[in-house]
Amino acid sequence: MEKKIEIDNKEIKYIIKKSGRAKRLRLAVHGDSSVVITIPRGITERTVEKFLREKADWILKKIEYFKNVKRDPGMKYSKKDYLKNKDKAREIIEERVKYFNQIYKYKFNRISVKNQKTRWGSCSKQGNLNFNYKIIYLSEKQLNYIIVHELCHLKELNHSRKFWNLVARVLPDYQDTRKGLRAVK
Repeated sequence: MEKKIEIDNKEIKYIIKKSGRAKRLRLAVHGDSSVVITIPRGITERTVEKFLREKADWILKKIEYFKNVKRDPGMKYSKKDYLKNKDKAREIIEERVKYFNQIYKYKFNRISVKNQKTRWGSCSKQGNLNFNYKIIYLSEKQLNYIIVHELCHLKELNHSRKFWNLVARVLPDYQDTRKGLRAVK
């Protein structure tokens, strides 16, 4: 459901998504400057507004950032684009997983290529690796980081120091790449 809130004399429209899986409030500002807040069941509108006011500086900064980002106007991440590029993405992803897993030698079940809005990749407890097809539009360095990141979750299903040490084994400068990825999408 779409709502409005006034922050610093600016009207901000936001969308509330209720999720039975959410454990806490989650805030996202997308490339089109839309603001989405995902909430667990039972959270009041008052709590949502308080949270948005607490995050006001961050929200306004992100909206301003996305207004100034030069995006390729021809680049549409539509279902059609996904269907057109899914096989190409799978081929690239499988090749990179195979390459990096020669170093790690982890076992995994399957690789899935999806059309996700907010994630580059994920790893399930069952050892399934999931990747966003849009990683084919990233630089090779960024793509490699996502592949290595998810592979390392096969050993450490968290973001502990042990996990980051596994990533650093192959990508010692992963922190710079990770920072650059936050600006993309």
